[in-house]
Amino acid sequence: MKINNLETFKETISKRMALGTCISFHDASVSEIAADSGFDFCWIDMEHGVMNDTDLMYHIMALRGTGCAAFVRVADNSHTRIKKVIDLAPAGIIVPMVNSAEDAERMVSACRYPMDGGSRGFGPRRATGYGSMSTPEFLEISKSEPWIIPQIEHIEAVKNLDEILSVKGIDSICIGPFDLSCSMGKPGMLDDPEVKSVLDEICRKTRERGIVVGAYGGAAYQTWKARGANWISITDDEGALARNYRAMLAEASKVNA
Repeated sequence: MKINNLETFKETISKRMALGTCISFHDASVSEIAADSGFDFCWIDMEHGVMNDTDLMYHIMALRGTGCAAFVRVADNSHTRIKKVIDLAPAGIIVPMVNSAEDAERMVSACRYPMDGGSRGFGPRRATGYGSMSTPEFLEISKSEPWIIPQIEHIEAVKNLDEILSVKGIDSICIGPFDLSCSMGKPGMLDDPEVKSVLDEICRKTRERGIVVGAYGGAAYQTWKARGANWISITDDEGALARNYRAMLAEASKVNA
C-alpha cells in the first residue's frame, strides 16, 4: 500500500541495498526526521524501550507521504499483539526470536486472514483509508501485506533454519547478529570466524530460497552487502544521538585545550 511505502521499498531493494534506522524514542518527530534525512525504512521497535501503542501509531503516521517504509518489531509472537499492530497498516511486521518452524507458522497465521490460511481478525480501519478503499480491494492487498519478517537471532533458529525458510508466507528474514552471538557464547564478537560463518550461512540459505535478507547491520555496510543483504539498519536513534553529541562536544572542547 502507498500508505506504508512498501512499493517504494520493494523498488529500492530491486536496485540496491536499502538503508534504515531503528526507532526507540517515543516522539514521532524522530521518524519524521529519519525519513526527511533519506532513510529507506524505519524499524520502529516495540520490543525494547518505552514506546506504547499510541506512540507507535504516530510514528507510522509520520512516515506517510514520505519515501520511507514503516516496519514494526512487535514485542513477541503473540496473535493479540500482532493483531493490534497490523491494523495500523505497517509495511512489515518483524517478530523477534523466531526459533522454529512452529514459531514462523504462528507468525504467518497472525498476519493473514482465515480465507488465506491465517487467523487474523478483521478490523483494518487505517489500512482501508478509514473506509475509502473497498473491502474486496483491501482483502486482495492483505494477501501480501504487510511483509512477514521473522527475526533469526538465536543459534537454535540457525539449527532450524531450513524448516523456518520452508514456511509458506515468509517475505524476508531479519538477522539479529548481537543476540545471535550471545546465544553462541561470543557476545558482540561479530568478527569471530565461527560467528561470521553462521551469519554467512544464514544469508546464503535465505537467498537460495528466494527470500529477502535483512539485518541489523550497524556500520558494517560492505560486509552485509557482500553477504547479499537486501536491507540493513545502520544505526538507531539513541546511538546516533549519543555518538553525535560526543563528537560535537569533543570538537567544541578543543577550543578550551
